[in-house]
Amino acid sequence: MVVSYGVPDGLPTLSRGKHRSPRKGACFMEMASVLANEPWSDKPRCTDPLLAQLARLVNDHSTDAARSDLAVLIPSVIGVHGTGLAWDVQFVAAVAGEAIVDVPEYLQRALAGGLIRCEELAGSLGLVVPGLRDALDKVPGAETWARQWLDGNPLTEKQFRRRSAPQVVRCAVRGIATGAVPDPDARLADLLRVGIETGRRLAPPAPATTTAERRPAARPARRG
Repeated sequence: MVVSYGVPDGLPTLSRGKHRSPRKGACFMEMASVLANEPWSDKPRCTDPLLAQLARLVNDHSTDAARSDLAVLIPSVIGVHGTGLAWDVQFVAAVAGEAIVDVPEYLQRALAGGLIRCEELAGSLGLVVPGLRDALDKVPGAETWARQWLDGNPLTEKQFRRRSAPQVVRCAVRGIATGAVPDPDARLADLLRVGIETGRRLAPPAPATTTAERRPAARPARRG
């Protein structure tokens, strides 16, 4: 479950695109940079780049009427950082799997290709990704097309992280925004929630406090 916190009053209204300063407005991630006490940016260090990309895209593809409803999710992306290839694979698989049935056919093929790449990399990592196989089973035609197009060509970790992963995120958001779904704004918000929940679930737990750390420091002995 995504934890939502209150957003302080006085912050600018969410709007589309990048802004030079809060006086010009703010997108989702620019607001996150403020709440994280970082320099003004739509790519703050407080959030993993893939999750930040998802948030920016959902912000920009939402309608003006619905975008403000995303504000309660902003604090939930702060402090969420990826931990390497396994994190990226599971994040991308979750986003693609959430969107794949709601996007136009040509983007279903792209998402199926992304899921196949996630499947291949997960196998090399000895990783089981929940829901990945189920997502592909929902679009057998798109999976068949994608496997033929990929034709067994290998993909390196660098290629996946630099190109494939961001492209899958873009296709998922664009597909929902342009697909024949009853309420695209609601589905975009759901997609962002899935990304946040996945990122937070996979994030490393906070270091446990040892008994010695919890115990108050001993007072110095009195001299006299």
